[in-house]
Amino acid sequence: MIEKATGRLARNVVITLILITNIGCDQISKNIVRQKVGFYERIDIIKDHLTVTYVENPGAFLSIGSSLPPALRLTILSVIPLITLLFGIFYLLTQRSLTRMSTLALSFAIGGGIGNIYDRMIHGSVTDFLHVKFGIVQTGIFNMADVSIVTGMLIFFVQAYSRQARRLLRYTK
Repeated sequence: MIEKATGRLARNVVITLILITNIGCDQISKNIVRQKVGFYERIDIIKDHLTVTYVENPGAFLSIGSSLPPALRLTILSVIPLITLLFGIFYLLTQRSLTRMSTLALSFAIGGGIGNIYDRMIHGSVTDFLHVKFGIVQTGIFNMADVSIVTGMLIFFVQAYSRQARRLLRYTK
């Protein structure tokens, strides 16, 4: 019984550390950009491939929802996601059947979500600043919270793909 409780505590401490690390990296990087980079200023990190451009995004991904009335935007882009993230944290901390990879993926996605929700609630918009371009492939301007969310989703996809590949291998033997 004590070993089981100790294991749960250790697991929840690790989850909390992953969440805090994701939120911390996001918020520290955004604060540096807000303090050191001019609005719409472009700084080349890797010539034409990785740039920093400070923008404030009142909407969601690619400014979706930025033209909504303020009360509706607050509800759709802050309140509903906040409730979802709180449920996600509860689920993450209480669901014992999650694999380590699923736990890691959810921790990254939730940590990134919290970073962006924090911005919306405190600053009224989300600070974005990174832009990547390689040939014809390029991103919109994003932030470290977005990197956390995408990393979490990639972990889920890798886990799902590897699980499916293992099933296929079993059937071919």
